[in-house]
Amino acid sequence: MNGIWGGMLLIGIAYGVMSGEVEAVSDALISSGREAVALCVTMSGVMALWSGLMEIAKDAGLMAAIVRRLRPVMRFLFPDIPEEHAAMEQITTNCVANVLGLGSAATVYGLRAMEALEELEEERRKSVYLHEPGADLKEKSANRNRRTQRNRQTQQAYSTALCPVPRGTASNEMCNFLILNISSLQLIPVSVIAWRSQYGSVNPTAIVGPGIAATAVSTGVAVVFCKLMDRK
Repeated sequence: MNGIWGGMLLIGIAYGVMSGEVEAVSDALISSGREAVALCVTMSGVMALWSGLMEIAKDAGLMAAIVRRLRPVMRFLFPDIPEEHAAMEQITTNCVANVLGLGSAATVYGLRAMEALEELEEERRKSVYLHEPGADLKEKSANRNRRTQRNRQTQQAYSTALCPVPRGTASNEMCNFLILNISSLQLIPVSVIAWRSQYGSVNPTAIVGPGIAATAVSTGVAVVFCKLMDRK
């Protein structure tokens, strides 16, 4: 992406210089830089507001209640993730933030979800290691007492799980989560409304109806695609 955007920028500047519009290019660079800073300030405020509200909701127990209510849906979408694993909570929080249209504020929880999924994959690798031939001797030599109660419980939960992927490779859950995150249903696209308001839209909230329709279709397609790929 850096190469694509950098190339477009250089091509535009070169064309402006060759066509004798150097002054127009300079004015565009200055005005665009000013608009970019103003937009960043506006979106930073929106992101800070909704991120703070999400943290308040978590501390008040509201997010935990929502996670419990959405558990059947999450189990359908991610059947191989243990219900009590941290990855499930982070994924659900990210989905809730996306449905509310928080945009950038949901990115934080998306990154945490990916980290939790990587931890899940590492635990699966350890579970497979413990079932390898001669693993008992290896485990005794590594001091079995260092294993915590949580690891012993997750080993049992992962006994029927999918084989872990090599390190540095996205797992099946990671791919599914990324697809659902990108195509997520949005009831109130807060970020888009803020952008439209920043650029002088007469009715910034007019995007709500079309946004719900478009994201509902994209989410439905994403779920079907993920389930078809899971079968393979």
